[in-house]
Amino acid sequence: MKTRTSYRNDLNDAQYQAVTNTEGPVLVIAGAGSGKTRTLVYRVAHLIDSGVEPESILLLTFTRKSSQEMLWRAGRLINDSCSRVTGGTFHSVANMLLRRHGRHLGFDSGFTIIDRADAEGIINLLKSSLELSGPKKQFPSKRAIINMISGSVNKGLPLEDLIFNEYSHLSEFADAILLLKKHYQTFKLDHGLMDYDDLLINWKRLMAEVTQVREEISNRYGYIMVDEYQDTNLIQADIVRLAAYRHDNVMVVGDDSQSIYSFRGADFYNIMRFPEVFPGASIIKLEENYRSTQPILTLTNEIIRNAAEKYTKTLFTSIEGKRRPYLYGARDERAEAAFVVGKIMELRDEGMALNEIAVLFRSGFHSFKLELELGSQSIQFEKRGGLKLTEAAHMKDVLAVLRVLVNPLDNLSWNRLLLSIDKVGPKTAQNITAAIAVAQDPFAALADYPAGKTWKKGIDQLAKLFRRLLAKGRKPSELCDLILEWYQPVFERLYADDYPKRQKDLDQLKTIISGYEDLQQFLDDASLDPPEADQSAYRDDADTLILSTIHSAKGLEWDAVFVIGLADGRFPHASAFPGEQWEEERRLLYVAATRARQHLYFCYPREMMAPDRSFRRVGMSPFLAELSPGAYEIIESQPESAGGFRFDSPGIKRAPTPLIKTRKKAALEDFTKGCRVSHSFFGSGTVQKIIAPRSLDVLFDRHGLKTLHLDYAKLSILGS
Repeated sequence: MKTRTSYRNDLNDAQYQAVTNTEGPVLVIAGAGSGKTRTLVYRVAHLIDSGVEPESILLLTFTRKSSQEMLWRAGRLINDSCSRVTGGTFHSVANMLLRRHGRHLGFDSGFTIIDRADAEGIINLLKSSLELSGPKKQFPSKRAIINMISGSVNKGLPLEDLIFNEYSHLSEFADAILLLKKHYQTFKLDHGLMDYDDLLINWKRLMAEVTQVREEISNRYGYIMVDEYQDTNLIQADIVRLAAYRHDNVMVVGDDSQSIYSFRGADFYNIMRFPEVFPGASIIKLEENYRSTQPILTLTNEIIRNAAEKYTKTLFTSIEGKRRPYLYGARDERAEAAFVVGKIMELRDEGMALNEIAVLFRSGFHSFKLELELGSQSIQFEKRGGLKLTEAAHMKDVLAVLRVLVNPLDNLSWNRLLLSIDKVGPKTAQNITAAIAVAQDPFAALADYPAGKTWKKGIDQLAKLFRRLLAKGRKPSELCDLILEWYQPVFERLYADDYPKRQKDLDQLKTIISGYEDLQQFLDDASLDPPEADQSAYRDDADTLILSTIHSAKGLEWDAVFVIGLADGRFPHASAFPGEQWEEERRLLYVAATRARQHLYFCYPREMMAPDRSFRRVGMSPFLAELSPGAYEIIESQPESAGGFRFDSPGIKRAPTPLIKTRKKAALEDFTKGCRVSHSFFGSGTVQKIIAPRSLDVLFDRHGLKTLHLDYAKLSILGS
């Protein structure tokens, strides 16, 4: 156990100040890699060590994993009393408080939390019932509508204003969208549902409208800490202000230079306004970096130097490092991919594990040519940013059964279950759901429903399942086993094409649910913090390279980082104009650069394909053009005929051979529409279209339609 005096030895001056400054508002500007988690951990320990009751501490984070890790580490410093601290995400704490106090706003404690896909499903139902959709109607998609409804909430704008400001091309549908929103809200209330936005809205309402609850929460949590404050939206900032109104003992930690989630509703100005919202706030800057070498930090400081608004800080480190970051301008995207793969192979040959190397990009499709090149070199990679486990359709089927057990009013889950029964269509499912909704006992109503001859067996089997599930004393794991026993034949029928591939998700669900004693807790966690669907066997494999969007890479770090696609018009995005969007793009590049520990490569193509499939010359990103030449080493491309590269700085080893192997080019006339072809990465496919001068559209059996250029596609024609 740590003693109070030993805290000083474990922290630098700025960290120690943040840990021990416990009374009144504190804003900690934590530069990348500056030990902000360590600071929060030690602050929790220091508070308890100083006599503060653990129950009076509230730690708000953006993932459940981060709060659990912080409290575990704090417990290692002192004792297990840290387990009594309330820690979690804004949404999970909102869920807890609304189940406890929601009756003041008219909510039953058994409400169901719905995810994005559920919300879109409700919108689809409502569009149909309001006759807003049909084969001849060009109404906005369910995704666009939820984006608008959620965007208006998170940005604090009336929906009508948001439509005209950001979706002006859909303004003709404004009245219908407003009507849809009204029906969406009513549907949720009628069926005991809350989406993610509702959790925050209603937590704020609870404190703003119910004085008794506001007093109780503010008195209970006398010390509040918020991690990643730059990622909060307006509602979350209001929640912090309301929760602390009795004492102002709030410490928020964040980095304005890493605010990159405005598309989710995050408001950069929350962290900039904090000293105004909490007058007299102390501002502490953590500038010593424990991750990257000084040459990398010198460059990252330059990236953010020209930001229009910022808390000025200069990152520094005791990790010297002899390599400056590298800049490579490739002939085109193919050459850029070849260069990156070549350098990755060099690093691997020097002893660096592939999982300590990451290639980052602005958007997922920017890695397409890189993936082809990696496939041709048989380099294993993992691409980050897949579906969450509970977002998959087959998982939602199983969860629907559990959800109606907890909340029999959950019309959406009933509808999903009924549609999974053979020979039951939307109209029949709607009729059965309507009968269940008005019944005193929904499960008895299901069993007694006058089923049609072709689907009676399916209804009887579902009713029998519920009779077994409702038996007293069953644990969540036992419920899951019974459901999967019923679901297996349904599953194999619904997903006949690929159910063996999906089976591993069901097996994973059994493992996850076995750790729960309370079904409501499992459902809450599955909605609020769902696990990844792609639990790849390569996730911790040293022989697997990491590919990731920059947004998905935030908070992570690697020994070597390649940032690709840094061309004018691509980074910043072509639609970003000088102003808030432009500045967020600058911060995005800063986040990418600060992921690197030892090696950092910036790459861009000098030629890119335009949307009309013509090629155009491009320059480097304007953000790179702002950097001092001494902040990086330039790697020069060789003449186009050579296809290789060289360094322009003395002492840097030149590539002895070109990275691109010459080979006989396939001729366009070798291929015909309908012929079968094979690709080293995409597998087998059928040629759909021949595009002069040297491209093909190929429909691959497992990867869908791809447009490939014969100069680097490496296609083989299969025999008939």
